[in-house]
Amino acid sequence: MLPSLPTLTVLVPLLSLAGLFYSASIDETFPRGCTSTNSLCFYSLLLPITIPVYVFFHLWTWMGIKLFRHN
Repeated sequence: MLPSLPTLTVLVPLLSLAGLFYSASIDETFPRGCTSTNSLCFYSLLLPITIPVYVFFHLWTWMGIKLFRHN
């Protein structure tokens, strides 16, 4: 069963933040280590950026379709 959208909206950034803090505490080269796609830090920074951008463009497309249909 898939969690609801409000739950995911809260849960995903918190999990990403937890991953960011975890990688900051474990990785000795934390600021420089974030540029490699092999590190956990890279994805914990990428995920909070990717999800709002995806939601924005998904809603933008939906709104465009709604406006096109009603005009």
